[in-house]
Amino acid sequence: MNHPLQTFRGTSRLTKVLISIGAVLVLLALLLIFFPWDLLRGPLNRYVSEETGRKFEITRRLDVKLGRTTRVFADGIEFANPAWAADPFLLKADSAELHIRLWPLLKKQVELPFLGLRGAQLGLQMEADGRRTRALDKNSSDEGSVPSIGRMQVDGGSLHFVSAPQQADIRADFTLKEGSGEAMPLSYRAKGSWRKQPFTAEGRTGSVLQIGSKAEAQQDPFPLEIRAAAGRTRFDATGTIGNLAQLDGIDAKVDLRGVTLAELHQLLGVVLPGTPPYALKGQLRKQGDTWSVKQMQGELGESDLSGELTYQKGEKVPRLTGKVESKRLDFNDLGPLIGLQTDKQKAGVDATPPEVLAANRKMRRTGDEKLLPVKKLDFSKFKDMDADVWYSAASVRACMQALPVTQLKVHVQLASGAMKLDPLEMGVAGGRATGRIHVNSASTPATALIQLDGRSLQINQLFPSVQRLQASFGSLNAKVDLQGRGDSIAALLGSSSGSMGLLTGRGQFSNILLEFLGLDGGEVIRLFVRGDKQVQLRCAAAAFEVKQGVLETKTLLLDTSDTVVHGDGRASFATEGIDLVLRPEPKDVSILSVRTPLHIGGTFAQPKVRPEGGSPAARGVLALGLAAINPLLALAATIETGPGQDADCAQSFKEASAVAKTGSPTKAAPASTAAR
Repeated sequence: MNHPLQTFRGTSRLTKVLISIGAVLVLLALLLIFFPWDLLRGPLNRYVSEETGRKFEITRRLDVKLGRTTRVFADGIEFANPAWAADPFLLKADSAELHIRLWPLLKKQVELPFLGLRGAQLGLQMEADGRRTRALDKNSSDEGSVPSIGRMQVDGGSLHFVSAPQQADIRADFTLKEGSGEAMPLSYRAKGSWRKQPFTAEGRTGSVLQIGSKAEAQQDPFPLEIRAAAGRTRFDATGTIGNLAQLDGIDAKVDLRGVTLAELHQLLGVVLPGTPPYALKGQLRKQGDTWSVKQMQGELGESDLSGELTYQKGEKVPRLTGKVESKRLDFNDLGPLIGLQTDKQKAGVDATPPEVLAANRKMRRTGDEKLLPVKKLDFSKFKDMDADVWYSAASVRACMQALPVTQLKVHVQLASGAMKLDPLEMGVAGGRATGRIHVNSASTPATALIQLDGRSLQINQLFPSVQRLQASFGSLNAKVDLQGRGDSIAALLGSSSGSMGLLTGRGQFSNILLEFLGLDGGEVIRLFVRGDKQVQLRCAAAAFEVKQGVLETKTLLLDTSDTVVHGDGRASFATEGIDLVLRPEPKDVSILSVRTPLHIGGTFAQPKVRPEGGSPAARGVLALGLAAINPLLALAATIETGPGQDADCAQSFKEASAVAKTGSPTKAAPASTAAR
């Protein structure tokens, strides 16, 4: 058993040890608190300069408060840029406060949860080879040596940002309204170039910017207001952003305006078609690699747009998905997409270069004007993005080329350089047209497949500009199946092969058109005196086999209660030339008839109609001979006894349908010799 005195002495020694340890700790604490950290300024300057290969200097005073996250106060700081950079300093500031985590330093990782700067000048630069001024290794290229900054507070200063990958050179100035109590006291102005386009920006934000990790971005977003312009594109936004360095955690109302959506490819890398001027608004969000626009509303030319789109950065190429619709669509606004000249361009009231307008006028004077679009289409952009977008238009104003399209619905798919408009549905001339269009840019030039099937197309609505057809009625069915290659619509059709067919059943239309077609002078005079009348259409059929852009007629028939018209010949998508012969056979008896084949020549844009061969001249000579005997007998040479018979519509339909399906019909007996 221990003696009480011994126990007291043992306890006394333990107390002394504890007191001694406590005293040492207190002395160490006092030493750390009152340690003249500024004495380490020189060694610290030399150490950082040697490790980074650049001059680092705290110019006036250094103070440190130790902890798991150590706070460093530097009064006056200069950190040089690499010799290859445009600016001498990465950072030069009147003062700086750094919060730095100590444990990551053992792994040579610099983590700064907070960085506060007053009167700072920043020089950030990125090169195409991967070098960047904020990478602190001696080669300025190690991604792991880039400091991770959580939040940054700026009290005035400037920034010069140069990036070879973005082809950017921008200077910005920051001003802080201290003690204002505003949610966004930090205002900024920027000017320079982005993607080689003039760039300006101004706005406001919170005084503490979130620069760091995605987790921090989600927890602590900060307000942002921006008004920016790059080239001819303007972008305004008000909302919040969580991560400035990665442009992440965005939730903002945006207003985007520009001359054409195609310019966004150069500015942002988003592949969009050429369009008229646009103005779009919506709610923009970004999380990770995904951008989305909800509640989109706006105008594109004379058309309206609404819907939602999602743009996701992929491993190889980005992907655009969504659904967009229009209450009204002006077909002129789609013209630039397929190389068509708009009505405004024809009128010379848009930005078409004067030399192009002069060339167009010259072509019209010389008869060389092209109807098919010859403008080259840039299919190479198809490889820059994938897409899966549904588009619909409830009402279409089809001014361009007098196209009678009234509704439109299309599924646009873009993958690996191939575009599919599949399915494609249109309201056309009171009927419907469905089909698909595939374009593959993998080959040079691009290849295309065009398959369209039109049903119940109304004759009077197909040709709205022809006044004499407005009182006509009847429906057409049409089918197009073509494949070609080229870099424009004209080139694609000019090299195409396949088939085209058209069928129509009973209806009625203007008789005066048939009388002109048959050169029936007596009927024309009578109709002008008494007015036009309608004739019954029994049937019509046209079938063409297409080889290398040349349309060869297999069936060409128009049968009415008044006249049967047969035709043959060819036309060319490549030259836009026409060489068709129509043979009218009136069914009635008429005087002043010069029943002779008609030749349709010229071009698609300027067709020319004339009597075929010497038949009219021969009849004219006969008439003059008879007139020498008796003027009344001259009319005998022009009397038409009406040998034309009803065409075999069923057989003609069968033949035209065969061409539309296979492009190789079975030759039928001449329809003019068969009675129904």
